Amino acid sequence: MADLKAIASQIRRDIVRMVHGAASGHPGGSLGCADFFTALYFDIMQHNPHFTMDGKNEDLFFLSNGHISPVFYSALARAGYFDIKELSTFRKINSRLQGHPATHEHLPGIRVASGSLGQGMSVAIGAALSKKLNNEKNIVFSLHGDGELDEGQIWEALLFAAHHKVDNLISTVDWNHQQIDGPTEKVMNLGNIRQKFEAFGWTTLEMNGNDMDEVTTVLKKAKSLTGNGKPIAIMMHTVMGKGVDFMENDHNWHGVAPNDEQLQKALAQLPETLGDY
Repeated sequence: MADLKAIASQIRRDIVRMVHGAASGHPGGSLGCADFFTALYFDIMQHNPHFTMDGKNEDLFFLSNGHISPVFYSALARAGYFDIKELSTFRKINSRLQGHPATHEHLPGIRVASGSLGQGMSVAIGAALSKKLNNEKNIVFSLHGDGELDEGQIWEALLFAAHHKVDNLISTVDWNHQQIDGPTEKVMNLGNIRQKFEAFGWTTLEMNGNDMDEVTTVLKKAKSLTGNGKPIAIMMHTVMGKGVDFMENDHNWHGVAPNDEQLQKALAQLPETLGDY
């Protein structure tokens, strides 16, 4: 577990450096989800860094809230999908590391362009159904923002997944209570998200997304619940900007890059564990 925490710290360093280097990007949600991505790519998923687009006989992950691409790119690079030095090209001209993940650049690990909020659930369901049709036993994972649940397509997809018993799907909601315009409760209050997923026919779990022990335990429990006729949803409580005190719980850091002084303050709080790119 100590190794996973060390990886998560390095991923957080990558995030703030990438966004600072581009002078644009989305650090808040990326920092909050660093523990989840670390657990997923370094412990939970059966995946192959020697990337093939079809993803046969391996677990798949789809990022629906594509604006948190910095954490996704860092996790992929640190897991061996591409050279970590490429992280320095984030959001630069002709980079494969676009602000939102895209397939046009053929970046290993990216199977769908994302960032048009609400669409990732439908994509993940389609991938999960294809696994079933191919008699594969692997699992499809997806991640969504709580603000993203404002999109109606999400709720149509939830109904579809439950009705068609897509029970090889584990979808996680980053329940950080923040979106670009402010607290989710003020922008569009969705009430108790877990109860809504349950009402739509999903098996639900809940976890502290910034406690590595709990993240790995709950993800493993979710895997054990697959194959029981219901899709699985995890309500993941995180702190936006986790690890950088002046960014934490502040929606203003949803999509703002730190300046030079703020970068140094952030890096001072995040131990360098694997070596910076």
